[in-house]
Amino acid sequence: MSDFLTALAAREESTLSPYAFKSVNTAGREVPCTPCAFRTEFQRDRDRIIHSQSFRRLMYKTQVFLAPAGDHYRTRLTHTLEVTQIARTIARALALNEDLTEAIGLAHDLGHTPFGHAGETVMRQCFDPAFSHNMQGVRVVTRLENNGNGLNLTAEVREGIACHSGPNLSKTLEGRVVRISDRIAYINHDIDDALRAGILQHEEIPAAIRAVLGQTHGARIDTMVSSVVRASMGQADILMEPEIWEATDELRDFLFCRVYRDNAAKDEEVKAKEMLAGLFDYFENHTERLPLDYLEIVSHESAGRAVCDYLSGMTDRYAIELYREIFIPEVWRVK
Repeated sequence: MSDFLTALAAREESTLSPYAFKSVNTAGREVPCTPCAFRTEFQRDRDRIIHSQSFRRLMYKTQVFLAPAGDHYRTRLTHTLEVTQIARTIARALALNEDLTEAIGLAHDLGHTPFGHAGETVMRQCFDPAFSHNMQGVRVVTRLENNGNGLNLTAEVREGIACHSGPNLSKTLEGRVVRISDRIAYINHDIDDALRAGILQHEEIPAAIRAVLGQTHGARIDTMVSSVVRASMGQADILMEPEIWEATDELRDFLFCRVYRDNAAKDEEVKAKEMLAGLFDYFENHTERLPLDYLEIVSHESAGRAVCDYLSGMTDRYAIELYREIFIPEVWRVK
């Protein structure tokens, strides 16, 4: 270990909470590599994630509103940045490992399909009922990125990606911070986008919820984040005060009723699902049309696995263009 890394390790030991995960305790990578002279392993993970193709593709993947015409609606990338910002704020306040928190936050949605959860539904129907974007994210960073070599991330970051949603909680508090920050971020920015789209009016948000959480976007985030910090300080878990948690849960239920399941913008999801299902069926029966990297997956795993990986990695607009190319006839003109 270089003198610089030794100093970083000493700084973590002296400044971080006893419950923080220290960089020197990492279980390491699947493929060992020479340590960097001036970055911790989690800093290296963060840099690998930011420079990856799957991270860049998040810019053109749906968050909630499918292919919105406006420039100010969230995409999967801006959602990721908001989650990471909230998570780092909480991690710093609790003296947790910000580098580990940031790496998990930036990578947590790398496995999301095009068209958001509509695409995830199609992968469950066409490939595997157990498909989830979090486990697909682990596959992205271990198998699919970097021409099939993966990003070779640390075990703690991979575990944080796997546990940011679903039934299993991360073993690190940093992973749990990202999990709760994900909920705080999407609840609040989805309200903001729904208001901008005219799908929701501020007065429709139940008054009792607004009274507890706040009347504005910023106030609600501040209430939730502050509650997490107060409830988790000195604890071996990431918590939220009961009153705030109950109101947050009620606000999430309200969003499912008024935004996620019942609005005009979501009508396009039916078309998106039919389109992805059509692409899945086509490539499963025409595997020779898959890119070379995915043909290897066909031979070593299955055609369905390869098609799932191929489609899951697409951006919304690429999937639309590919469907148009395969299924929509061009007007023929005499030259």
